[in-house]
Amino acid sequence: MSHPLFQQHQATLDQALQALRERQYWSPYPEMPSPRSYGETAAADGQAAFEALLQQDFSLDGLPPSQGWVGSERSPYRGALRIRYPRHDADALLSASTAALQTWRQAGPQAWVGVCLEILQRLNRRSFEIAHAVMHTTGQAFMMAFQAGGPHAQDRALEAVAYAWREMAAIPDRCRWSKPQGKHEPLVLEKNWKVIPRGVGLVIGCSTFPTWNGYPGLFASLATGNSVIVKPHPGAVLPLALTVRIAREVLAEAGFDPNTVLLAANQHGEPLASLLAQRPEVKLIDFTGSSAHGEWLESQCRHAQVYTEKAGVNCVVLDSTADFPGLCRNLALSLALYSGQMCTAPQNIFIPADGIHTPEGQLSYQQTVAGLCAALEALCAEPAKAVELLGAIQNPGVLQRLEAARALGQPALDSRRLSHPHYPEAEVRTPLLRQLSMEDRAIYEQEHFGPISFLIQAPDSAAALRQAEDLMRRCGALSFSVYSTDQQVREQARQAAENACVSLALNFTGAVMVNQSAAFSDFHGSGGNPAANASLSDSAFVANRFRVAQTRSFG
Repeated sequence: MSHPLFQQHQATLDQALQALRERQYWSPYPEMPSPRSYGETAAADGQAAFEALLQQDFSLDGLPPSQGWVGSERSPYRGALRIRYPRHDADALLSASTAALQTWRQAGPQAWVGVCLEILQRLNRRSFEIAHAVMHTTGQAFMMAFQAGGPHAQDRALEAVAYAWREMAAIPDRCRWSKPQGKHEPLVLEKNWKVIPRGVGLVIGCSTFPTWNGYPGLFASLATGNSVIVKPHPGAVLPLALTVRIAREVLAEAGFDPNTVLLAANQHGEPLASLLAQRPEVKLIDFTGSSAHGEWLESQCRHAQVYTEKAGVNCVVLDSTADFPGLCRNLALSLALYSGQMCTAPQNIFIPADGIHTPEGQLSYQQTVAGLCAALEALCAEPAKAVELLGAIQNPGVLQRLEAARALGQPALDSRRLSHPHYPEAEVRTPLLRQLSMEDRAIYEQEHFGPISFLIQAPDSAAALRQAEDLMRRCGALSFSVYSTDQQVREQARQAAENACVSLALNFTGAVMVNQSAAFSDFHGSGGNPAANASLSDSAFVANRFRVAQTRSFG
């Protein structure tokens, strides 16, 4: 029997399935914070809703008894948020999640998917509130916080739900199986199949993109019938706490135990994530964060299916271009966006020693470097505009890393502090560019997370491509950019990208940046190099979150 929420949202699901097939642009969630899309009062209402959360206890109805409160979030713009969240230990969380799973797993795919689609619709209505929550926990500028934290994250969630439905719908409920036996009566069996969720899912959130990175695993597990415990990063709890609250409201209204989705908040330094991950009740783990923690989960949590996105070293190779100013503007924006605090931000820019060819003639290595530096300086020339691209530095560790990077290699462009016109305490820094040689592998084969990039002089573009491929295969990467007007070089770039199993961007000189990844069209990560063991999203990301039980009978 069809579930009413599934019927209500089936048109959206059908469009999502079509988008997956065609890989064209499509989104049901408007990415611009326009009154025409969200209502005349949506912006003010969202900000007021966010302000009302500050300096308060964040309540969630129907939770197991809590063990006090936790909360240590600091806005990179305005200081301590002073929001407290209920504290639960691993035993309480797993007991409640396991109990809720028993009813949820019996509801079936249409109920699972229908509930998820309703949650996403309500999340979209709250996009302004969530945007402020993302902005004031991650340091993203408001427009990025609205888009990446709201509609784009919702797109990625819907993408996972659509994949989940497609994989589950491919399994029929029943059939009458008949095998001919020649002169004898055929063998006849009644066969039934049922989708069985794996169990409890654990989502371990990151501090920079809590919803964009957290939603795919959360909704892929929930849409395949699993209960989910959401463990946010202690520095970015609020965006996921709001998500959990909305999910619980929908679950309760639909007649399910709200503890099907739980919040696991903790203080910095408390090992709640690892304690939960090691428990045998947890069958699915989604993680975004450091390579060290991701590799630990992969090696120590073999009782669970583990999906990780970790660190990588994203490379750019310059060979030639038909639009040098466009190349410089595009790369400058890619380097500046959110101060390089994106998993897809370029880090290693390889430039041939004899420079690159342009319509204006051959530009030397130093002229190429000067062009990139000039584009960045122009982009950051007006602080009031620049801060809306750069955002703010969230983690003090990034500032320490930035300071240490000033001693690496040779100078190209120094980082400077900008004053934010509305938030004077915000740490806003322009990108730092340092020059290295190909021999400085010990420096550039590590991820330097933050507004830090290296201009690496290579013997030629062929050597640069070989080095980039080797780096991406060994150290991982989520993006790879090549600029060339030479067909042979472009083919070599494609081969390098395929060998390293990384997404390739060729000759990006316009408004699209290598940092950007569009749901329903782009595969974020491949699972084919050390930066990630899965892709957001594809069939493999959802199909292993459930099993199929079979019953066969005569008659």
